[in-house]
Amino acid sequence: MSDSAEPHPIVAAEHAARRLTDVLGAAPDVAVVLGSGWADAVSLIGTPLSTVSYEDLPGFPPPSVPGHGGALSLVQVDGSNVLLIQGRIHMYEGHDPHVVVHPLRTAILAGSETVVITNGCGGINPDYGVGQLVVLRDHLNLTGKSPVGGPAAPDPYPIRFTDLTDAYSPALRALAREVDPDLAEGVYAGLGGPHYETPAEIAMLRTLGADLVGMSTVLETIAARHLGAEVLGMSLVTNAAAGMSGEALSHDEVVEAGRAARTSVGERLHGILAKIAAQN
Repeated sequence: MSDSAEPHPIVAAEHAARRLTDVLGAAPDVAVVLGSGWADAVSLIGTPLSTVSYEDLPGFPPPSVPGHGGALSLVQVDGSNVLLIQGRIHMYEGHDPHVVVHPLRTAILAGSETVVITNGCGGINPDYGVGQLVVLRDHLNLTGKSPVGGPAAPDPYPIRFTDLTDAYSPALRALAREVDPDLAEGVYAGLGGPHYETPAEIAMLRTLGADLVGMSTVLETIAARHLGAEVLGMSLVTNAAAGMSGEALSHDEVVEAGRAARTSVGERLHGILAKIAAQN
């Protein structure tokens, strides 16, 4: 941080978490980050009990990407309070990693011990079709950044050397497959963006073991694991990655794929959240 008088990013998230629970009137049990293509599924998850705008929370910059809102809504799924984070912040918008993960840190410090991190992404694995849901089993952080870099976290938070052996919870992945046994699993490559990758870069990522590629998720997962939250990562394949189909790429294609998959995505996400609620 440029100004030494600013609080540590985790302390700033504590302040935002207190404001969030005051406004919502309840603490969340589970948080869901809604990525590109997922916003249209919100109505199938539950009716919001309360909503707070990013503008009313400290440290929340407004998202600038089409398809990303700017609010947090609390819904109930089988008696569990689920916080829907509608408006992802991206590093390519000019933000530091600690700003990118601020909404999720806030949700965790407000009470969410389980987080579901979603995204719209490009499919590298040729077995994945547009509109397909894939559960993440691992990731490649190719952003060159980390949200646990910089000043050490204050007590009583863990040291910065976060174990990512099971970054994406095996138990939550198994639970997701109870809802849909046909869910594929894959490795997500997180890059900085905002430009799409070249065909040569996609060929490189495929060689490295990536099945999916996008511009989010990895920093949020690292921040969540540092704070001890369990993570389920889910990708919606919104397009074939560069060079895979011969077609040009566009963000409109990403948003439209989400609209087309709205019912399928919403129903499966609701089913997974109900399974999580039953275990809490």
